[in-house]
Amino acid sequence: MTPHSRLGRVSTWLGRLSIVAVLLGPLVAHFELVRPIAGFAVFGVGVLLAVLSLLLGIVALAIGPAGTRGSTALGSIPAVLVVAVVFVASGGGNVPRINDITTDTADPPVFVHALTLPENVGRDMAYPGEAFASQQRDGYGEIEAVTLASPPDEAFRRVAASARSIDGWVITREDPAARALEGYEVSKLFRFKDDFVIVVRDSNGHSVVHMRSKSRDGQGDMGVNAKRIRTFLARVKE
Repeated sequence: MTPHSRLGRVSTWLGRLSIVAVLLGPLVAHFELVRPIAGFAVFGVGVLLAVLSLLLGIVALAIGPAGTRGSTALGSIPAVLVVAVVFVASGGGNVPRINDITTDTADPPVFVHALTLPENVGRDMAYPGEAFASQQRDGYGEIEAVTLASPPDEAFRRVAASARSIDGWVITREDPAARALEGYEVSKLFRFKDDFVIVVRDSNGHSVVHMRSKSRDGQGDMGVNAKRIRTFLARVKE
């Protein structure tokens, strides 16, 4: 029978529990058994358990009997896998902890119809201002609007057609008079919903396409909103 130190056994069981939690959280959220934020909380507990498992494992390796180190190292594998996967998925932890991204931090597009959706009633949809703008610049650099040579009305038709063609986007407002479009996207894993608004502004006969994307839950977004904006505007430009 392979010998285990007491710390090694605790580390091993914490690592196993972390695997269960990080799998269970997305599962119950994806099938809408709990709210997305609750499923993410279970996932977060799993990550914390993995970190604690690794710390105890390191201590067990350092002070435990020599004959138990092999089993302790083997028992740490689940925790190592959890931490590694989360680190890679989060972009190495380099993205800022903000969840409202825009191409224009001075005059961001304003949500109108999103305020009327049942899930957003009572939610503050105003842009947080410089507190987020400075973090956006530091974390993502410039997220630029797209300038088109076509007149604004024509550009809006092009933008709206592109938005309607994207799989997974739910368009909730399309206003040619205001040249504004709103909608939301549901994440595939946790079923989080992110609202977005796109506006086309006149610039001496040309058109400037601005976009803002905001998560409904959490403090950070793991870079999802910035990626959504950049991907869509690149599509419009092409």
